[in-house]
Amino acid sequence: MNNSYIQIKNHPFRFLLYLEWVLLGISILTAVIPSPLPRFSSKLPELTIFCLLCFGFMGLRLPLGRQPIKIIYTAIEIILILITGSLGGINSRSFPFLYLVLVTRSCLIFDLQGRLVVTTLSFVLFLINLNHRSANFKIPPIAQDRLRFFVFISAVLFGLSLLFVLLLMNAILSERQSREKLAIANEKLRQYALKIEYQATLEERNRIAREIHDSLGHSLTALNLQLETALKLSKTDLTRALAFLETAKELGSKALQDVRHSVSTLRSHPLQGQSLEQAIASLATDFQRTTGVMIECQIQLTHVLPVDISTPIYRIVQESLTNIAKHAKASSVELKLTTTEADLILLIQDNGRGFDVQQNSTGFGLKSMRDRTLAVDGNFQIHSALGDGCQIIVAVPLSREKL
Repeated sequence: MNNSYIQIKNHPFRFLLYLEWVLLGISILTAVIPSPLPRFSSKLPELTIFCLLCFGFMGLRLPLGRQPIKIIYTAIEIILILITGSLGGINSRSFPFLYLVLVTRSCLIFDLQGRLVVTTLSFVLFLINLNHRSANFKIPPIAQDRLRFFVFISAVLFGLSLLFVLLLMNAILSERQSREKLAIANEKLRQYALKIEYQATLEERNRIAREIHDSLGHSLTALNLQLETALKLSKTDLTRALAFLETAKELGSKALQDVRHSVSTLRSHPLQGQSLEQAIASLATDFQRTTGVMIECQIQLTHVLPVDISTPIYRIVQESLTNIAKHAKASSVELKLTTTEADLILLIQDNGRGFDVQQNSTGFGLKSMRDRTLAVDGNFQIHSALGDGCQIIVAVPLSREKL
């Protein structure tokens, strides 16, 4: 048992400390109250009470340092128990509570081997004291068998009591250790989740920044050139200037569309209350209207998916259609989203110009889709070749949804 396992200022379990005080109070009352039998009366009640108080105050500060200090601490406790027993006959007039307290404290400061040693020693000392007390009884021979039976029963009951205390303390300490380990694991998990969230946010920002640079920056640059040219031609060739202005208007519309797309990507809840089928259908409609590329959607979901699955799937579809619009030069796209008993399957395929997967598998868009798939314990596959289009397959296990 190490310092991180039991963090003690006064006592690790207050209810055990209160129980100790109750048992010690009973022992003090036993020493103070006169016994009807002179042999059971306390010889030096003041010294007995002093030893009991010392034994009680020792429980306020348990040693957790080096092993020799723990052994000395336990040895002093045993000496105090022996003194109280020899002076006042406490162990004969009441149940030997001090041995139970000794075993309880040993469970808090020793490992399992040390606990067993202290428990065994407590039982042996009790047997020695019990035999010594029974030997001093002067009873007729006919009652000897009853006395032996009483001694045997007392030894069995005390042994079972020690075993019960030992098992109970081991169970309490094991449960405490499990809770502390769980708390540490939860804290590590929380820190890891924060780190992942920060990393995901950073990657998303980088992706948006790159998208704005590649699309909006290009459109605005071209728009500026068209306006400059139109301005120069406005005094000499009005017809050509109007043509450049028309082109500038188209570039402005495209830039506005890019801004809207970037803003929609930044939304924390992209579905905005829609089902996954409705959100993907809206994406497909916008894609076909803005690009002129025909898209065929087949969506068959047997039940509503949780947000932690539907959101990544939506983002993967969004990223795939964006890549197709930018790079594929396709004339048609096929999108299938189906569920089986075990998995959700997403397939996106275009008839565009394709690319070499070995040379272009680390792009930001592909990496983003792969990371989103891995985040939901899914499997991401991409198949493409020059002139042969591109096919993306995402398989997400639905069993995690039921955990």
